[in-house]
Amino acid sequence: MTIRFNTVDVDGLKLFYREAGDVDRPTVLLLHGFPSASHMFRDLIPELSQHYHVVAPDLPGFGMTEQPARDQFGYTFENITNVVDRFIEVLGLTRFAIYVFDYGAPVGFRLAVKHPERITAIVTQNGNTYVEGVSDAFAPVMAYWNEPTKANRDALRCFLAPETTLFQYTHGVDDPTIVSPDGRNLDDFYLSRPGNDEIQLDLMLDYQTNVALYDTIQAYLRAHQPPVLAIWGKNDPFFIPAGAEAFRRDVPAADVRFVESGHFALETHAAEIGAAMREFLGKHIG
Repeated sequence: MTIRFNTVDVDGLKLFYREAGDVDRPTVLLLHGFPSASHMFRDLIPELSQHYHVVAPDLPGFGMTEQPARDQFGYTFENITNVVDRFIEVLGLTRFAIYVFDYGAPVGFRLAVKHPERITAIVTQNGNTYVEGVSDAFAPVMAYWNEPTKANRDALRCFLAPETTLFQYTHGVDDPTIVSPDGRNLDDFYLSRPGNDEIQLDLMLDYQTNVALYDTIQAYLRAHQPPVLAIWGKNDPFFIPAGAEAFRRDVPAADVRFVESGHFALETHAAEIGAAMREFLGKHIG
């Protein structure tokens, strides 16, 4: 199994991505979350690439993808989705399954609403699109939505601290010593780049647009009934199990599973999640 690390020009933006597997096999697009990048899939890609063509981009402002200044690129989820949409076209991907996690969920679901004919299946790992899946941990972010003042913006800077990254990786994990420090330390490195803090705060403010789209996304799910695997770290402090269970309301055949982990469930359960994905994808896309 060979993973290739590439950068492609997407309308002037240099976008980094990982790619593995036979391009003639069904494609799986992996979309990462905050504050990470495609390196979060380093253990999952080998689980999939013998059977599927796997593509994992770094979103603008994350990882190895170019980070334009805020006066040159508006850091909104709609703009990020448009970049990923063009990335897909540049690579010539016409149909694909999506794996969505955290911030990758609003990007992936926006793509699905925009191009339902392209989506062959959806795997959501703590990738929420239901109000009941949002925990009280979002209260400070919601306060910023309601009153976008400097004080409320500054109150969110704690979300960018290394202590919070550590919490995201280890909360809800029975044995934190099995969580590699590599991923979180790399996340902290990217977060510490000049200007990245303001980019992340812009995205936290814009996250309210994702919640506003929940009804639209749920209508897409009801209308198109894509195959759905919701596989959740059940101890996630941000996106709670009710968000996984809710998929069955709109896609009654959704496969809902839980693993004994937290938000970054791939850090502890990549093999289990990979096996579940191979079973699910084998059934639905071959």
